[in-house]
Amino acid sequence: MRAIPMRGCYFGGMTSRHQEPGDRLHGEEAIVALLAPLTEGVAGAFGLKDDCALLTPEPGTELVLKTDPIAEGVHFLPGEAPGDIAWKALAVNVSDLAAKGATPVGYLMALSFPEAPSRQWLSTFVAGLREAQTRFRCHLLGGDTDRRPGPLTVSITAIGAVPQGQMVRRGSAKPGDLLFVSGTIGDAALGLALLREPSRAAEWFLNDLQTVGPIRCYRRPEPRLALGPALRQYASAAMDVSDGLVKDLDRMLRASAVAGRLRAADVPRSVAGNKFVAAVPNHESGRRLAQLITAGDDYEVLAAVPARHAAGFRAAAAAAGVPVTEIGHLAAGTGLVVDGADGRPLPLDRTGWDHF
Repeated sequence: MRAIPMRGCYFGGMTSRHQEPGDRLHGEEAIVALLAPLTEGVAGAFGLKDDCALLTPEPGTELVLKTDPIAEGVHFLPGEAPGDIAWKALAVNVSDLAAKGATPVGYLMALSFPEAPSRQWLSTFVAGLREAQTRFRCHLLGGDTDRRPGPLTVSITAIGAVPQGQMVRRGSAKPGDLLFVSGTIGDAALGLALLREPSRAAEWFLNDLQTVGPIRCYRRPEPRLALGPALRQYASAAMDVSDGLVKDLDRMLRASAVAGRLRAADVPRSVAGNKFVAAVPNHESGRRLAQLITAGDDYEVLAAVPARHAAGFRAAAAAAGVPVTEIGHLAAGTGLVVDGADGRPLPLDRTGWDHF
């Protein structure tokens, strides 16, 4: 069994590749025929029968574009269910649109296979994509397929729309802003660790029900699209958290030319996250906390909000059904300080995921 470093996790182990049964699809046309129904309802997709798609933005809007591929062995485990791969491929891109305050319009997709897929595998993949695009209210517009050496790779370019001049950028945070994050942090990394080593559940005192959430967070992240109006109205800057909260916050600070202070103990955690931290002696809990805030694959929204708008932002987020938590603040200057539960700087072995 070969160990492969996985995005967002450093707990060790790997499952082996699962070969899907079923008849193999021969020819690109056979693959496209299964994908074409995902374009239904969008005239400009032409049923995948043209070389390009045609998209006309709604009056008064601008297009927001994002591409973020996922590859087997880096973003998902070998043998992962095709429907989960499809969901994640679209969700990680839509998450970026959500953090910009944008509404998904459609997406382009390129599939790179190491071998011809089976009809069963691709049909299940298409079903997962249909679930995701129904949830996110967008459609496939076009793309390409190819066969090449290397792992299965799904490359999606998501297209969103935002009212003209209202996209929320990462580099527009201001001194005095308060920092908020949606949802909970660290669950996807725990989910990956549990998939790779199920015995971790007992080590962290998790019952079967408490393992479901983290695993689902890893396999099927939920973009915070409902937070869009609140971000556009109240946030001065925002970005999605994909490579680790600390690393992505540092990116926001550098882009905005401000300094920041993060209160690690205030970063929201799930029941599983709390048990993970509490499963070690108190003097070691800081290291566990550091792992959660640097692990990545969270796909939550990090937002900088002027203090005068904090109450409005909280209320708008609550009305949208999205939990948000204040976790720090920004100041003039440069650099990031991460405070531990004791108020002293928290030692970090790393700040987040980096492909290079």
